[in-house]
Amino acid sequence: MRLLHAAALAALLVAGGAAAAPPAKPHKAMAYRVEEKSIAQLQADLSAGKVTSEQLVRAYLARIASLDRSGPTLQSVIATNPDAIAQARALDAERRAGHVRGPMHGIPVLIKDNIESADRMATTAGSLALKDNVTGRDAPIVARLRAAGAIILGKTNLSEWANIRSNRSISGWSAVGGQARNPYALDRNPCGSSAGSGVAAAASLAAATVGTETDGSIVCPSTTNGDVGLKPTVGLLSRTHIVPISHTQDTPGPIVRSVADAAAMLTAMAGSDPADPATADADKHRTDYLKALDAGALKGKRLGVYRFCEGAHPESDALFEQALAQLKAAGAELVDIKEIKGQGDIGQAEGVVLTHELKADMAAYLASTDPAKVKSRTLADLIAFDRAHAHEEMPLFGQEFFEDAEKTKGLDAPEYKKALETGRRMAGPEGIDRLMAENKVDALVAPTGSPAFFTDPVRAGGYRGCGPSRLPAVSGYPHLTVPMGYIDGLPVGLSFIAEAWSEPKLLGLGYAYEQRTHLRHAPTYVRSVLDMPGIAQAQKPQR
Repeated sequence: MRLLHAAALAALLVAGGAAAAPPAKPHKAMAYRVEEKSIAQLQADLSAGKVTSEQLVRAYLARIASLDRSGPTLQSVIATNPDAIAQARALDAERRAGHVRGPMHGIPVLIKDNIESADRMATTAGSLALKDNVTGRDAPIVARLRAAGAIILGKTNLSEWANIRSNRSISGWSAVGGQARNPYALDRNPCGSSAGSGVAAAASLAAATVGTETDGSIVCPSTTNGDVGLKPTVGLLSRTHIVPISHTQDTPGPIVRSVADAAAMLTAMAGSDPADPATADADKHRTDYLKALDAGALKGKRLGVYRFCEGAHPESDALFEQALAQLKAAGAELVDIKEIKGQGDIGQAEGVVLTHELKADMAAYLASTDPAKVKSRTLADLIAFDRAHAHEEMPLFGQEFFEDAEKTKGLDAPEYKKALETGRRMAGPEGIDRLMAENKVDALVAPTGSPAFFTDPVRAGGYRGCGPSRLPAVSGYPHLTVPMGYIDGLPVGLSFIAEAWSEPKLLGLGYAYEQRTHLRHAPTYVRSVLDMPGIAQAQKPQR
């Protein structure tokens, strides 16, 4: 869930243990093309009898076989659900009987492999310590997706333990799943702990995917893989039966190819959960988010522009200026915000909160698992497991964040309580709320980040950008990213940020921008940016 700025390893093979996909039927799978199809398009074709849910499942499994397991070998899917076809057949039968549950009925979805599902798939968080963690439990967000008619197609790869094990962890790498690859250029990193969800969404390996974020791990894989990603208000979606980092900052959210798909997924997943106190007010705020989509939503809106994000990457700055021009042309008024104070203090407070909550929250999660399947019962046990299996678990980086967390003194420690109060106050009331009130704006906009960095385990390169994810992450406020364009074939996104529970507004603004620009295009699966036509030509002698 946490975004760490580190280089990444190239091309590790997927480890064993993933559930085998049911055999695809090529003649049925190829009869209907799922690539780049939206949820609404799929639903319309299901309703018209042009395709069945079983055929959709087989088509997506065929794409996983040809793109993820072989071909470009994206390694974004850890396991496919052996029960997916049976689920699809049952939903097809419901449809034939005249019962359609809603926009998600019969739609195949992939979920990140730190989210539990009541089937035969393990929930591993990418770690061999959880390779047998078949819980028989649906996380409430998964139960809501099922109730809405969605089919759980499989589990996506992730940065192991959601990128929290080490300060040098490799985005998109896990011992169980290997290294996920960016589909726009295979030698580039997919970013963030929800890397597999970002890759799978971009490559149309499912109609939609679910990721999780603690700080940046929905929005970063979304921007680097050309997706739409929404990090909701903490407490709008349940975190029960999701492998945790921080009960203060963790949240699941959709990673998809369009704003409408994000709205459909959010509508299905949002709601209160008695087992998660943070969601107490979710039912008061949840709505049909598809109704918030308005192509004219930008007209008359005042948007605060993160000018302090400029300078990290000139080409991203140029695309940001083009995006601002589009926003203005759509009727928005732009207000420059040239600085924000206290980013360093917020970051320090966040680090204290995450180390303390990781130790406590991980122990609580492990205690809820079956001890016959999960031998590790505490964070200290996980540290010992990694040391005992260092060849598989720590071939390139260690576990210093785990070790720092283990040294913490609990959630009653004064330093934790002070950091929690400081971070929330400075990021929320004195951060986003103050910026919006003082500048009288409806939302804030920023470049989500720079283009994907190289996957390189030797020389830490990495992510560049102002990091607009921190304020909404620490405050618990929502953050939406929408494709903003491409730099040498690599996607970058535009962020929309606002106050708590403002998802309808952000989705409306993002939809209006998306409908005006239509910038997203399907990935090309080139081996390297050096193979892009213009760049490849530039490598050759010109005389």
